[in-house]
Amino acid sequence: MSERKIESWLTDMDGVLVHEGRAIPGAPEFVRALREAERPFLVLTNNSIFTPRDLRARLATSGIDVPEQAIWTSALATAQFLSDQIPNGSAYPIGEAGLTTALYEAGYTLTESDPDYVVLGETRTYSFEALTKAVRLVRDGARFIATNPDTTGPSPEGPLPATGAVAAMIQAATGRSPYYVGKPNPMMFRSALNRIEAHSESTAMIGDRMDTDVVAGIEAGLETFLVMTGSTTAAEVDTFPFRPTHVVDSVADLIDRV
Repeated sequence: MSERKIESWLTDMDGVLVHEGRAIPGAPEFVRALREAERPFLVLTNNSIFTPRDLRARLATSGIDVPEQAIWTSALATAQFLSDQIPNGSAYPIGEAGLTTALYEAGYTLTESDPDYVVLGETRTYSFEALTKAVRLVRDGARFIATNPDTTGPSPEGPLPATGAVAAMIQAATGRSPYYVGKPNPMMFRSALNRIEAHSESTAMIGDRMDTDVVAGIEAGLETFLVMTGSTTAAEVDTFPFRPTHVVDSVADLIDRV
């Protein structure tokens, strides 16, 4: 067991706090404990469709009270990354309000004409016209960025093609591979740490996936907690070449750690 004192917390959302729109038992109490103890924390998600305001409302519906400023999406991390690379640059985005709002608020001009970047995010309605435009812009020299590498996303009817799958199509048509900002890129965690002015030595990451949450947490130098309420099962943990610092049943087991 690690003896490091945990001052700040990062936590994944789906599979840790909520599952199919319902709060996972213990999640509302865990977030309440963080807020009452005034611990810096961020809820992370690779989903780039929604704005933090949207996600706050969705979490509130399930009984979890998370402030808007405590939500960090792959869209926000992408906008921060682009702003650091080329301040006040231009982008051709494919995505929903979560992505376009983040880019706009980062000072970016959204354009189809000679943009610095093509930025691919999540959307429920990928248009062939938009993808064709993206392919031509990337072939003409625009830098290719994707918010996250997830190949599928959940829906009540079953899996949907997600950013990573669509990025593969653009990559096949252009010969140019994208830079993925979201998990498992530790870049997303480092930007999150900067957002709450936290240090990796005293921050923990809670996740439900070994291949994104845990590996990125390890690479960012964080203490990691794997919960059994999401994607990775207990039997699968030993199949990975790396291990989380702790494996717990659910976020309910961490309330006393706050």
